[in-house]
Amino acid sequence: METDVAAAAIGGDFSLWSLFLRADPVVKVVMGILAIASLWSWAIIFDKSFMFGRVKRLAAKFEDQFWSGKPLDELYRRMSDRLDHPMARVFGAAMEEWARAKDAGKSETLVVGAKDRIDKMLSVSVARELERAERNLGILATVGSAAPFVGLLGTVWGIMNSFEAIAATKDTNLAVVAPGIAEALFATALGLLAAIPAVVGYNRYSAALNSFAVRLQSFADEFSTILSRQLDERAR
Repeated sequence: METDVAAAAIGGDFSLWSLFLRADPVVKVVMGILAIASLWSWAIIFDKSFMFGRVKRLAAKFEDQFWSGKPLDELYRRMSDRLDHPMARVFGAAMEEWARAKDAGKSETLVVGAKDRIDKMLSVSVARELERAERNLGILATVGSAAPFVGLLGTVWGIMNSFEAIAATKDTNLAVVAPGIAEALFATALGLLAAIPAVVGYNRYSAALNSFAVRLQSFADEFSTILSRQLDERAR
């Protein structure tokens, strides 16, 4: 109640929407950019949360099937139309190369060449999947680092407007200074509201990506060893 009376005393409505409508065009642009950046960041955060949760769940299920002792060819035939997560796609790419290697022959030279091709295919597939999982994380990093400075631009501009109002009216009354200061602080707040979730999201999902990268690379190395052993057995 006291806040409403104080606001009325200086002749202004200090709701967030009123602050935006009263703001200088430059400050409005800053606020709009920060609002869009914040919404974009939250969309990426929700998308990555869903993606990493799904990937971990499907990877755990796939590993159970992979290490169940069933023949790899049978597992590939059963899953060839359901390669819908990174580990399965890495498995599918290597199995395609493995199928070609089996038909190539049994000489030592052909076996060595097949091993190299399988290793390269696994490396390329892992890199491709990690690049796909990393997509849009850079946006979170950019918003987290840039949003406070964009908000600071709006703050500085709002304070400049306050000083201009003082100079024009030659009056330091609160009613003259308050609107510019309020819009300046509002821009600062928007900058922080955009930056904090973006930084937290980037750190969280970068850690999740690194953890999954280790898991995916370990699977690729183990799978390469298994296929290499089977190629050696076929060459004998």
